[in-house]
Amino acid sequence: MTRDTEADAAPGASVLFVCLGNICRSTMAEGVFRNLTSFGTPRQNPLIKEVDSCGTGAYHAGDSPDSRTMRVLRQNGISDYQHAARKVRVPEDFQEFDYLLAMDRDNYDDLRDMVKRAGKRGLLDDEALKKVHLYGEFGGKSKKEEIGDPYYGGNEGFTTAYEQVVRCGDGLLKHIEEQTNKQET
Repeated sequence: MTRDTEADAAPGASVLFVCLGNICRSTMAEGVFRNLTSFGTPRQNPLIKEVDSCGTGAYHAGDSPDSRTMRVLRQNGISDYQHAARKVRVPEDFQEFDYLLAMDRDNYDDLRDMVKRAGKRGLLDDEALKKVHLYGEFGGKSKKEEIGDPYYGGNEGFTTAYEQVVRCGDGLLKHIEEQTNKQET
């Protein structure tokens, strides 16, 4: 049985956080969501089977998260997070993950364009488009809320991004719980 087949057979949702370079927002969202769901621990939330992050670009492939991202995570009690940046894999990530969560509108549009291009080559169908969401949809404020890129700004941008990904993570988990309850009834 391949890894994808095993993942498909396992219960729970698979979540992929996506930003541009995979060193700031998406890694922060991944670290927060892993912490929120106790992913990879004996107390892991059974509704979650996979959590990862990537970038739409390969600018930082192989790099660790931005030091400012790691500082904010540590300041909030998340000290065991590790990640090596990678670029989104087409079509694999769209086949493996149930949710591909874009941090901003540009990331969202890039993901949708990837699906459409892969569709023209017969690699993906329109079902993959249904998996692509703006992460801010789950934040409870606005369906169009974006998590701004703090890379070129100061520390306050990372603090703001952290507050957003915590709120969105709570909302996403609630959404997954609601979807699971609908399927069970």
